[in-house]
Amino acid sequence: MAALSQIAFDFDEAPKQPQPAEPVVKKRGRKPSNRPPKPKQKRGRKNLKEAASEAELIELPSDEELSKKLYYSIGEVSDLFKVNPSSLRFWESEFSIIKPRKNKKGDRFYNAGDIKKLHLIYYLLRFKKYSIEAAKDYIKNNREEADKRFELVQSLQQLKAFLLSIKADL
Repeated sequence: MAALSQIAFDFDEAPKQPQPAEPVVKKRGRKPSNRPPKPKQKRGRKNLKEAASEAELIELPSDEELSKKLYYSIGEVSDLFKVNPSSLRFWESEFSIIKPRKNKKGDRFYNAGDIKKLHLIYYLLRFKKYSIEAAKDYIKNNREEADKRFELVQSLQQLKAFLLSIKADL
């Protein structure tokens, strides 16, 4: 058998830095930017606290404001409700009360009545936390009563906002 040689290590000395044999060539590409880093985007579903806080922030324009335009595009309506247009398309397929007008190209246009119905659905799904099936049943069984209750809740919320603004002014 061949004798194995041992290697001795000296830990008291600092390691020597290897000298590069060639000059370092800079790579082409983007220059480093002086911008602050972007905040990380959260992916996936929102937690219940975030969803509830966003559900409370929605304010639909008054009836006079809504009736100024005959039709609203799906982008405008999604901005009003702070949801994705795909959510509006899904609600349209799930709830038979929403029937937006479509042009030959297939673009959806919502009138003021459709927006009010969407607001009811938004209220049931996001604010009251109903499931899709429960919201369908609620609308199906209590259609007239649901509209009255929803209008009452809206007027009470407007009154609450008014009183809070008065309180803040004091």
